[in-house]
Amino acid sequence: MNAQLQLFDSHEATPRWDVRVSRRARRLSVRVYPGGRVEVVVPPGASAVTVERFVGVHRRWIDERVADLSSLPGVVTETRPATLELPAIGRSYRVEYRSSASSEIRIATPDDGRLLISGRLDSDQRLAKALRRWLTVLAHTELGRETARIAAHYGFEFKRVQIRRQRTRWGSCSATGTISLNVCALFQEPAVMRYLLIHELSHTRHMNHSRRFWSLVESMEPDYRRLDRELLRGWQRVPGWMF
Repeated sequence: MNAQLQLFDSHEATPRWDVRVSRRARRLSVRVYPGGRVEVVVPPGASAVTVERFVGVHRRWIDERVADLSSLPGVVTETRPATLELPAIGRSYRVEYRSSASSEIRIATPDDGRLLISGRLDSDQRLAKALRRWLTVLAHTELGRETARIAAHYGFEFKRVQIRRQRTRWGSCSATGTISLNVCALFQEPAVMRYLLIHELSHTRHMNHSRRFWSLVESMEPDYRRLDRELLRGWQRVPGWMF
């Protein structure tokens, strides 16, 4: 459930500040997205006063992150991309829009580097939703294939791959062997994507971040420390419409 909340005085208020009530939340948390939008996640029943106090404590950090992410190149804030770059899988598309009376938004990929989007395109929100849905299907195929390839190469076993649009995690591995990957990983560099897959597959053997876990990761990716830092900064590469 989403709600707008004026956290500060009216001259400071901005539509980029959102409060989202989550039944899964056990505590308050805050996230700053590319483009500078701020989302405060709160558990059910949290009062406005509690949220204001929480934001007040973290205001300096939030302002610094907003400044960093608001200054990113235009690709993160545009609502109708002219190009779509997916470095993780080596894909690049020129996006063409064709308005029609059809209420369904269709996305096609001719073999000429184009991404054709057609239908009723009067809503940026509906368009973004269609793009995210299309990318999720693509990620399931491409990242699922790459996960299986790396697993076979290093002798890992896993149950399945699922694609989600997580707000704070790039990936996870369940005790039953399900690898969950964030669709936003498609916007990362290939080396970073490979590290993410190695990281999650390593959790099929070590369900923790122990010394043995990191030793296993390092045996397959000696440069994992740098790549892990790149992944932490990876949200800066994700277009704003993905959120």
